[in-house]
Amino acid sequence: MNYILFDGPSRNNLLPFTYTRPVADIRVGILTIREKWESYLKATTTTVTEDYLTEKYPMVEMEENVMISASFLPNQELVELIKKLSEKQAILRDDIIIAFHTTDTQEEINFEEYEIFQYNGDVLEINNTWDIFSKNGVAIYLDFDALTEGRSSQPIPSSVKTIAPENIFIEEGAKIQFSTLNASNGPIYIGKDAEIMEGSLIRGPFAICEKAIVKMGAKIYGPTTVGPYCKVGGEINNSVLFANSNKGHEGYLGNSVLGEWCNLGADTNTSNLKNNYAEVRLWDYQSERFTPIGLQFCGLMMGDHSKCGINTMFNTGTVVGVNANIFGSGYPRNFIASFSWGGNSGFTTYQTKKAFEVAEVVMARKQIEFSQDDKEILEHVFELTKKYRKD
Repeated sequence: MNYILFDGPSRNNLLPFTYTRPVADIRVGILTIREKWESYLKATTTTVTEDYLTEKYPMVEMEENVMISASFLPNQELVELIKKLSEKQAILRDDIIIAFHTTDTQEEINFEEYEIFQYNGDVLEINNTWDIFSKNGVAIYLDFDALTEGRSSQPIPSSVKTIAPENIFIEEGAKIQFSTLNASNGPIYIGKDAEIMEGSLIRGPFAICEKAIVKMGAKIYGPTTVGPYCKVGGEINNSVLFANSNKGHEGYLGNSVLGEWCNLGADTNTSNLKNNYAEVRLWDYQSERFTPIGLQFCGLMMGDHSKCGINTMFNTGTVVGVNANIFGSGYPRNFIASFSWGGNSGFTTYQTKKAFEVAEVVMARKQIEFSQDDKEILEHVFELTKKYRKD
């Protein structure tokens, strides 16, 4: 069967992260949503997403297709139901489509002709940006169980102090010495060729993915995910870094999400709690205003390729778009548009020519090409977000 993951109605709620990727390629837990579905389905997937993303993320459509909303994370019960779908059958949850089996093209689908099954079981949904960190603990548990079932961990080095070592799994090639791992509150997963340097203090649930690095003396509280090829240090609490992003120095990052190719300068700090302990309000791209999110703790949401200078201070509930460059003293505003250059004293437009020069150099350091597809996606995002910039 051909499986296709579609963005669904939550796509705009997940901006700025979905400016540059389909919903399926968001990381939560240890794996991306796509990797989770492919693991459960034992099949590859393609994507229905925004037109400007299709060159990089193409869809493969066959005579028969099962379409799955990428906002829902897989579990065994749900996957078994999806595999049993026949033509013109669909699974819904509270009027939201989870999956359907079709032989029609995307333009011809009429759900009034479908047999509908309601799914009332437990399922994890990623509908908003803050779900990525607030549901990360549950997602780490699920991924940890799936990735380690029937397998044996590499031995824990004798210099490493552990609590609940049975909840720790170390992949081949990982390096860790003279650190403390406390897995009593949740599992700790150390990915292939990852490194945890000396003096690090880590509490689960925690995941460090392939070839990522935790620097010396880091203090990390779960649930936290350090994505592939990321580098982190200082103090981190309940945060997710997608991949290839760095928070390599002292400073605090809490209840936050960083996309790819982000960099936080030394001693960057995020506030994750308002001084009056009030509910956090976050920028909403759909209503174009700040909206209450029902959480008391929320820090920084930073889109791909954004960076900040040393000693940057981010206020509670700050949203930074794609390819912003932030620097200077004081607190910048709580919503920073994509392709903005500046700080507390004001912003100008970060022109694509300069932004792309930086992206090319940064990606080349990790032997990854800044491709024509990447350039065209970012050019489209530049135009899409022009209305938020005030020069």
